[in-house]
Amino acid sequence: MSFEIIEATWNAPRQVRALCTTRHGGCSSDPFNSFNLASHVGDEVIKLAENRKFLRRRLNLPGEPCWLKQTHGTHVVNLDQDKKRRADAAITRRSGTIAVVLTADCLPILLCNRAGTEVAAVHAGWRGLVDGVIQATVGQIESPSNQLLAWIGPAIRQDCFEVGEEVRNQFLARFPRADAHFIANRAGHWLCNLPGLAVDILGQLGVAEIHRADYCSYTDEALFFSYRRNHPTGRMASLIWIDSDA
Repeated sequence: MSFEIIEATWNAPRQVRALCTTRHGGCSSDPFNSFNLASHVGDEVIKLAENRKFLRRRLNLPGEPCWLKQTHGTHVVNLDQDKKRRADAAITRRSGTIAVVLTADCLPILLCNRAGTEVAAVHAGWRGLVDGVIQATVGQIESPSNQLLAWIGPAIRQDCFEVGEEVRNQFLARFPRADAHFIANRAGHWLCNLPGLAVDILGQLGVAEIHRADYCSYTDEALFFSYRRNHPTGRMASLIWIDSDA
């Protein structure tokens, strides 16, 4: 299976590199076939190591990505200062330092400033969105929000993501406009538009430009891992860094 990535389509400065991997190009076996990049899903350690080594070599990365231990929380790590990696978002201002998040239906959100001197990666499932992981990340970026650009990578689409009444109620309690992102489905269940909720939150924070990838991780089985479709399964990586050679 050939290696395949999705480049972020946005108006980022030339020195900012941002992309998302797909499930194509690695050596992992079913159900992690083939380019799993997560260490917590049960994949063979040797095959995971080979996949990560191949990623670094194939993309000519300036270093090893700063892999996080994600918790569906709101902790944001500054990769230039903090070596602890238990977080769901990461920020760096240092060229060559690679911020990365892993997803398989949740939102990968990549951020940069117009000057190309700050970048961030955010992992946002519904819990993270409700609890404020986007707000926490933007709050730790030094640039004003009207100088920020965001790219929302491949994630589960609304018509594939059903949640219960309790999830909808949590959003409605915290975001007055959240109701527009839920469609009634069967009794007590709703179809939730995670990307739409993220766009609203980013817009309310004053982020200047917001771009979305036109992919659904759930329906495109050939290209993406999906936790809702298959469990266990692998994870894609969304990476962003400042390229000192650009």
